[in-house]
Amino acid sequence: MTDKTVLPRLDRLSRITAPLPMRERPPALSGLLAPKRFMSMLGLVLFLCALLLPFITASPYVISILTSAFIYVMIAMGLNVVVGYAGLLDLGYIAFVAVGAYTSGILSTQFGFSMLETVPFVILACIIAGLIIGGPTLRLRSDYLAIVTLGFGEIIRITATNLELTGGASGIHGIPTWEFFGWSFADGIELGGIFFSAKVLFYYFVVFVALGVATVGAARLASGKLGRAWKSVRDDEDASEAMGINGYKAKLSAYVIGAVWGGVAGSLLATHLSAISPPSFEFLYSALVLMAVVLGGMGSTPGVIIGALFVSLAPEFLRDFAEWRYLIFGVLLVVVMIFRPAGLWPANYVLPFLKKRVVEPVPTTNIPWAAVSKADVAAAEAELDATAPQPPAAPSAEQSPASDPGATDHGSRP
Repeated sequence: MTDKTVLPRLDRLSRITAPLPMRERPPALSGLLAPKRFMSMLGLVLFLCALLLPFITASPYVISILTSAFIYVMIAMGLNVVVGYAGLLDLGYIAFVAVGAYTSGILSTQFGFSMLETVPFVILACIIAGLIIGGPTLRLRSDYLAIVTLGFGEIIRITATNLELTGGASGIHGIPTWEFFGWSFADGIELGGIFFSAKVLFYYFVVFVALGVATVGAARLASGKLGRAWKSVRDDEDASEAMGINGYKAKLSAYVIGAVWGGVAGSLLATHLSAISPPSFEFLYSALVLMAVVLGGMGSTPGVIIGALFVSLAPEFLRDFAEWRYLIFGVLLVVVMIFRPAGLWPANYVLPFLKKRVVEPVPTTNIPWAAVSKADVAAAEAELDATAPQPPAAPSAEQSPASDPGATDHGSRP
């Protein structure tokens, strides 16, 4: 038998006897206090609390600032995809919010589109904007990319200031609220004897879109194949490319997805304010969104939510201090960054009471070569021996050259 028939059996035998780890893998934590399950349940509880808030207080002021805060959370989620997951320093992210706000504002006020009908155009406009700015510039890194994105943000704002289509310096006014198939939030609705006003209905809509779709969608993207590629490029782009990841495509996809998140949030912001103008999209707002991501914890979904709520609501809570509130706000930011340099809730943070759970030690396996039983190994070896090529048999005495009378030994001397 040739070696070609023996080698596959040798290969199969080597696969059968492949070693296992010396220690077994510990079982995954289960129950309500498992970290992932606990965080999922906590997020669901907080989401239900946000839905119940209008039943506790339906003050127009409270509903208005909370609506703005949740829109801010969605904007921060989009920037977290770019900065936290892909590691791209973007200082002009508010430009995508402006693209979404102006696209929906122009289509709704000048062309008679409803806000729901403007959503596909907003997404398309943000994708085009992301490709235009990200296509030629995402090969840059660190400070160079930050300068380019900063310039892009200023270009969008100055362009909106000088175009007649965007209303110039006065902006766009009279942006309508959302309506669905002829029914508008402005009409309100009465359920169970309780009347829900337009502000409360829009608040619920923002909660579902910003906290439900945007937050869960960004978290799912981070845990998927694309999210792992983003994190690999963020940690070491050269090493990730050596492993077969196209760093340019990964960064461009993160940039475009972040642009879509910001554009949809800009459409919600335009409806909430009912008027937009170029001063609403200055560099300061890009810095505040970036501050929310860094302050909460880059790459951390709960951290970004906490950071966005802190940055958007802290000035409102400090309003009683009048002109001192921004000074106090700045001091609070410095204190937080001193004591929590990785953010309020870093990406690898685990709640302290979840760390105290006792995990039973896993005993060491007695048979490190426990891929199969010894009987299986012996049977494979026996099969290998049975099919191995046999050496040729020795000739018999009758067939030996010495007994053949016709045989002549030409090598012997006379």
